[in-house]
This record gives sequence, C-alpha cells and structure tokens, in this order.
Amino acid sequence: MLNRFHLSHSILLASLGLAMGFGASVARAENASYFGRWTVSDEKPVFSAKGKFYKTIDIAPCGNDFCGVAVSDTGECGPTLFRFLTAHATNEQLIGHGLWGSAKKRLEIDYVIPDNEKPYVTLGLGDKDMDLTGREGSMPTFQANYKTAGDATCKAN
Repeated sequence: MLNRFHLSHSILLASLGLAMGFGASVARAENASYFGRWTVSDEKPVFSAKGKFYKTIDIAPCGNDFCGVAVSDTGECGPTLFRFLTAHATNEQLIGHGLWGSAKKRLEIDYVIPDNEKPYVTLGLGDKDMDLTGREGSMPTFQANYKTAGDATCKAN
C-alpha cells in the first residue's frame, strides 16, 4: 500500500511539474511579442546616416518569417533590415544578422519586461563577436532601446 501511495504521488508531482513548465512557456510566449511599431526611447537620440534606418522599426510577419522594416520620420516604409524565423517570435533574445548600410552585421535583440513598467526592446548591431548581455566581445556599432509605438503598417518587400 505504501509503495502505491508513493508511486501515485510521484506520478502526480511529475504531472504537476510538466503542467507548470508548460504554463511557464505559454506565459513567456504571451509576454515576448516583437510585432508592432518600435521607436527609439531616448529623449534626444543622435543618429548617423546608417543609424537613421533604425530610429523607427516595424516588426511584422513576412512570408513564413517576421521582419524588421525601417520607417522614416514621415511614416514611409524603408528597407527590410532583418528577418527571423517565426519559430523564434516569442524568444526573449534574438541573434542573427542585420543590414548596416550595405554590410551585414551581427544583430541582437532582447525583449525586456521590467517590473511595473512597459516592456521594451534593446537592439544592437556590431561585429561577429558583439554581445549585448556580456562584458566580453566588441562594442556595438549601434545600440538603442525601443518603446512600443502602435501597430506595424510597413511590410517587407
């Protein structure tokens, strides 16, 4: 009787653990949402000619993936800056490549959910050894924090 009791409790605890793990992944998926319009949150941002493309970005589905498209100060859609697989749309960190002029740079995007504040996005472009979250590697060529600014209207070409 005692062995059945322990076995049934072990199964119950394992099932609860799986359910809790699934619930955590669902909550994470609901919380990390890159889709929409994002604009640099600095009060007085300074941009180089290439950096202006990253001042405001629309992130939206493009085919089977999702893409970041530059948005001009007048709301016109610009070039596609980066593309990620839809399977990664809810990851808290995205690592890939983005355009910096005609060059491809390492692109890193972090979705940040601070306590009692609105979520924001940090984006960085740099050399292949750039790392926004660590102290190792090179400094980013471009780095900015973004706040949400509504729905995306620009789509990738």
